[in-house]
Amino acid sequence: MTVLTARTTATQLLVSSRPVSWINTAYPFAAAWLMTAGTIDLAFIVGTLFFLVPYNLAMYGINDVFDYESDLRSPRKGGAHGAVLDRGLHRATLVAAAAVCLPFLGYLFAIGSLAANAVLAASMLFVVYYSAPPLRLKEIPLADSLTSSIHFWSPAAYAIVLADAPWTAATTAVFVAFGLWGVASHAFGAVQDVPSDREAGIASIATWWGAAPTVRFSIACYAAAGLAVLLTPWPGPLAAPLVLLYIASAWPYRNVPDARAGESTAGWRRFLWLNQIAGFGVTLVLIVAARG
Repeated sequence: MTVLTARTTATQLLVSSRPVSWINTAYPFAAAWLMTAGTIDLAFIVGTLFFLVPYNLAMYGINDVFDYESDLRSPRKGGAHGAVLDRGLHRATLVAAAAVCLPFLGYLFAIGSLAANAVLAASMLFVVYYSAPPLRLKEIPLADSLTSSIHFWSPAAYAIVLADAPWTAATTAVFVAFGLWGVASHAFGAVQDVPSDREAGIASIATWWGAAPTVRFSIACYAAAGLAVLLTPWPGPLAAPLVLLYIASAWPYRNVPDARAGESTAGWRRFLWLNQIAGFGVTLVLIVAARG
């Protein structure tokens, strides 16, 4: 492999891993660990790094390999939305994902309890079989949104179990809110792909329900997530208004027809940056909680 080819492959793998979304999986692990274990040790560093890059390369890289036919028809692919991977890079992507994940997983499985290892194993199985056959959960309406949500809250759940922290009613409320946010986000993101997914014969919650009903479902889930946050101990309820940002971003597309579903891509681009704002807000709430 020439230097130029190696550089091109590395660039494609980087784009495929969605760098703008790395924080969405590393942050939940890191925040949950610091709020429970309260230490910055090797487990924290390895876990955070794993959920920052390798986890995302596996999740999105596998997705780009098995969504190739749909991605060819999607005008939004490239950059923050992922790569249209050349067929010649499919094997390299799968090998690279396995190669970067295995050292981290080896360490985490070695230090984890049986319960922690079970959570981590389940998380990785959902990462693989969301896109890969024979399960390919992303083509089972509703299961696609539920599985996508698991991708984002499972790092936090793993951190709590790895730290051997107690699971309380407040913890349950947080994960209900997080889960609903994840379902809402996936459902809204699927809307923009209705035309290309249907052309490629790929099923999703949005191709099943249609664009407008899926947007309304997403808005309802965001609202329910906000209500769940209100059930958390103080100062948790301070984070509830953050869901209004997501609702406002999705609201203009609540009546979008299937033929114009691609217009919702503008809302999805806002979503990617809203995560940074919401993450900052949640961080402030966590700081107040830690000081209290």
